[in-house]
Amino acid sequence: MARPNRVQPDGSLATAPLRGQFMGNRGCLHDAQGVITRRFQGTRWITCTLAEKPARCKVALDQPGRYTPLFFADEAVACAAGHRPCAECRKAVYRDFGAAWGRAFGSLPKAFEMDRVLHAARLDGRKAQRHFVAAADDLPDGAFILWQDRAHLIQQRVVVPYDAAGYGAPVPRPCGEVQVMTPAPLVAVMRAGWQPVMAARLDRPDW
Repeated sequence: MARPNRVQPDGSLATAPLRGQFMGNRGCLHDAQGVITRRFQGTRWITCTLAEKPARCKVALDQPGRYTPLFFADEAVACAAGHRPCAECRKAVYRDFGAAWGRAFGSLPKAFEMDRVLHAARLDGRKAQRHFVAAADDLPDGAFILWQDRAHLIQQRVVVPYDAAGYGAPVPRPCGEVQVMTPAPLVAVMRAGWQPVMAARLDRPDW
């Protein structure tokens, strides 16, 4: 049964056949029947590996009281939605992320303190994604913008459109100010040298 557990850059959940590169966690979002009834529980939004680990339990998709597994096309989408790397299953990535956070903000807080900062930056109310305005030329690779009513990934001198089916063909990066979807603290971390994993490729022969 298809489930609405594919996270989109705006943080919403969709039912899509696209296989994700990462799994995520926002707490228990489903009811006793396995139906997703809310977008998040708590402020700890993380991005996890899909790789098998010896001590890792098999993920249950709709077990009552357990977290609801979510899936992302890539880590850039996860960041746009407001997720950070997991400190347990992605320790090395989390350390690099934390080091860049320290460079961006002058100190390295605890994970729960990062979560509090990110939660304030990711949502405008309970559901709406919080955006901010920035010059397109100043944005780092890996950030998402809302342009021409569609999510686009910043990558080098182009932007790559995205929808629930995945990435489309790149187009030139727009000029001037744009609406940025990726939360401001995560954009700052990217500017400080950390880069999310991106599935969009600029050398695809059909582009």
